[in-house]
Amino acid sequence: MPSVADALLSLPIPDRLRERLPAAKPVVAVVRLQGIITATPPPLKGGISLATVEDALTRAFAVKHVQAVALSINSPGGSPTQSALVADRIRGLAAEHDVPVLAFCEDLAASGGYWLACAADEIVVHDTSLVGSIGVVTQGFGLEGLIERIGVQRRLYTAGESKARLDPFLPEKADDVAWLRGLQGELHELFVAWVKERRGERLDAGADLFTGEVWTGAPAVRIGLADTLGTLRGVCAERYPDAKVTVVEGRKPLLVKLGVGGSGAARSPGADAARALLDAAEERAAWARFGR
Repeated sequence: MPSVADALLSLPIPDRLRERLPAAKPVVAVVRLQGIITATPPPLKGGISLATVEDALTRAFAVKHVQAVALSINSPGGSPTQSALVADRIRGLAAEHDVPVLAFCEDLAASGGYWLACAADEIVVHDTSLVGSIGVVTQGFGLEGLIERIGVQRRLYTAGESKARLDPFLPEKADDVAWLRGLQGELHELFVAWVKERRGERLDAGADLFTGEVWTGAPAVRIGLADTLGTLRGVCAERYPDAKVTVVEGRKPLLVKLGVGGSGAARSPGADAARALLDAAEERAAWARFGR
């Protein structure tokens, strides 16, 4: 909805009166990118995917009199695909609206979280932030011995010799591991290329940046993974002293507003509880890799 000042400025009034009208206040629109990056975020707990953040991003860039969009990032990473999709959407909106983008890394902007940060024109970190982890990780369990000990027979039928690769209930095969490492290598190359594209000559060519290591704020600035130390409020107050800093959120699905999880299919309370425990364990493991 247009402000009173905007409505008045659109009226055919004399210039001498127009000059006395209050100027519209500029805005820095903040979008929070918080949690694990996954195609299927828990509906009540949140997370980052293109589906969950696109509406907020679109609204932020469309804010009247927006001077900049600030990304408040706190994520241990997750899905490479969702990281790339969200980052590409940010760059597309920035080009469409000709608006600068600033990334503010909080506790953690690692792996996919750092991929998102690189979508910004400038990356700001706190002294205590952890950033980087430019690598790829895959984790799982080997459970073939467990089902033997408890007397369970698993029956698996496939068409296609590669259909059951890395099945946790089957013994690990060297060929499967080699295949997985090949995929990881391809994804790692894409990650490295994105960082080099976005950070360019700011990167320290002599630093070993792409091993999956993480750095705190000041070292990250020194090697070019970040641009400066600061906080969202502090930097915005300095760069845009007349602007109003506003957090922009997307529309929430009705089920989330009502506090109801799930996709709409009927599920038992026990299934919901089990799913919640698994989600919590996965999230805890992702953060714990960085001591957070």
